[in-house]
Amino acid sequence: MKVGDSACLTRRYQVDDIEAFAALAGVSPQAITHVPEPLIAALFSYLLGVELPGSGTNYLKQELTFSGSPPLDEAVTATVAVVRLRPDKHLCDLSTTLTGTDGRVLATGRALVLIKDVARPIEA
Repeated sequence: MKVGDSACLTRRYQVDDIEAFAALAGVSPQAITHVPEPLIAALFSYLLGVELPGSGTNYLKQELTFSGSPPLDEAVTATVAVVRLRPDKHLCDLSTTLTGTDGRVLATGRALVLIKDVARPIEA
């Protein structure tokens, strides 16, 4: 793993996703007109735990700033990219970005993860 490595995931949320979320949140699905922010944040959690850095990653901190909300049935792409490695502390800083189908930025942020248990080697 090195600075510049990235991973992305494209997902399209449908009505059944919103109904399941509404049931868990205890709200009416009719009250939800856009993809809820927790569902978007979950895309980054998936990428960090499964793709980059991968299994064994421990989430320490996440910050997300939303500049728009995607409507249902729009394909959104979540991307994480390594921006800094601190091998002495087993830490990895990543940028996080969510874009819509047309490339507009819907969310940006950063994540800090502990990668001590991750099998991928760190390149200093």
